Amino acid sequence: MATSDDGGFHGPSIDEFFPPAIFFAGTDFEINRIVLIRFLAVIAIILVFWLGTRRMRVVPGRFQSVVEMGLDFTRVNIAEDLLGKKDGRRFLPLITTIFFAVLFMNITGIIPFLNISANSTIGMPLVLAVAAWIAFIYAGLRKHPAAFFKNALFPPGVPWPLYIIVTPIELVSTFVLRPITLTLRLLMNMIVGHLLLVLFFAATQFFFFTASQTSIFYSLFGVGTLAFGFVFTLFELLVAVLQAYVFALLTTVYIQLALAEEH
Repeated sequence: MATSDDGGFHGPSIDEFFPPAIFFAGTDFEINRIVLIRFLAVIAIILVFWLGTRRMRVVPGRFQSVVEMGLDFTRVNIAEDLLGKKDGRRFLPLITTIFFAVLFMNITGIIPFLNISANSTIGMPLVLAVAAWIAFIYAGLRKHPAAFFKNALFPPGVPWPLYIIVTPIELVSTFVLRPITLTLRLLMNMIVGHLLLVLFFAATQFFFFTASQTSIFYSLFGVGTLAFGFVFTLFELLVAVLQAYVFALLTTVYIQLALAEEH
């Protein structure tokens, strides 16, 4: 909220990310605003790809071209570039799903009337990170069933007394920190982006409609915060795309490490 009952300015708080329930309050199926936005994002993904692929043509139209460009981007620049054609195509459905799920749920943060990323609470980033972690474990066990955990925890060429130090470090960094860092990187970017946008536009509302009643001079501050809000909206769009790319890229890198021959 930009103002309060005392007429002063109050910036955004962490309460933004804990909205009241809309449906099924008090049950395990409680749906609040952020959960509802997640549903809308999933519906949008399904609609975009259904509309873009339902009537495939040799000479694609504009919408089909955009969808194909998105799919080709994940296939060529992420999956096949790091994993090669064979393994890239094998893990392409997962990588593509992660990329577009993160992208669509990030973009809701700048869509009017939604105004918050579906990834701004820990649930969805954690689910996606766990999916990436499971894919990493699956790829390693499938490619090196006997040696995956052994070589991951006991790297070849290390003097055996050093395993007392190296093995716990490898256990934590490889099997614990990876899903945690994936989750927190996405989550923190979306939280900070939302708070900044709310701060600028709430300040704009305050300067234009509350402070300006005292002095018209405050409207100039409102113009400034509005300009910053517009610039940060564009920046948030860039961050939304970049975080989708980074999440999908790191997922692919982890799979690549699991498939590496040294295992």
